[in-house]
Amino acid sequence: MNLPVDTFCPKHLLMGGEVRITGIAYSYSSELLVSYNDELIYLFENYMGLGPNPESTQPEHLDKLEQLQSYSGHRNFRTVKGVSFFGPNNEYVLSGSDCGHVFIWRKKGGEVMRIMRGDKHIVNCIEPHPHFPFLATSGIDNTIKIWTPSSSKVMQLPQYANKVIASNWRERQFYASRGEVTLSADVMMRILRLQSTQSELYANHEPSAADFATGGDETFFIGLGDGDGNQRSNSDPRECIVT
Repeated sequence: MNLPVDTFCPKHLLMGGEVRITGIAYSYSSELLVSYNDELIYLFENYMGLGPNPESTQPEHLDKLEQLQSYSGHRNFRTVKGVSFFGPNNEYVLSGSDCGHVFIWRKKGGEVMRIMRGDKHIVNCIEPHPHFPFLATSGIDNTIKIWTPSSSKVMQLPQYANKVIASNWRERQFYASRGEVTLSADVMMRILRLQSTQSELYANHEPSAADFATGGDETFFIGLGDGDGNQRSNSDPRECIVT
């Protein structure tokens, strides 16, 4: 009948609009992870499908969509972002961001576990190894970064993490509320200069030891980090240093 077997969509996005899907991933337990352009990442259980025709879905079935787990803090606007599960049992969720960082969330609860600088501009693609705790990431830079954990202690969020998340949220709110606005050429150039300045500030930030706190052991990947300045100065510039 030329119809899909099932369809999935957050309740507030059923009416369509300018939102687009940029990445989809499947878990071992039949979960569906979906990243939306300039929106959030959502996790669907297999019972949350709307059937072949979402327009005919019964209202009582839509109430199940209120239970969707979402993942926020990043921004997916400028380019196409992928999304992926991570961990031997898909315990974590991965995504790149317009701010040039790699975001790692705990799948259950949506807590941000790690924010790592992965590109001077934007991180687009994230691909975990199928069997080992390795990641490959790429973005606007002309390099692909390989991440491996080497820390024996839990790595917590860097001190600048809240600023990155707040900046991503402000940009989302601005673009969501601007409507149809025509800007002059000089205003457009000013906006582009501001965005370039912001990217340079993030790129030039060198996390120090004070940026990170340590705790007890957790799961295998928590050792992923940004590395310190001494390691970076003596390393191959094509590699991404981790601690």
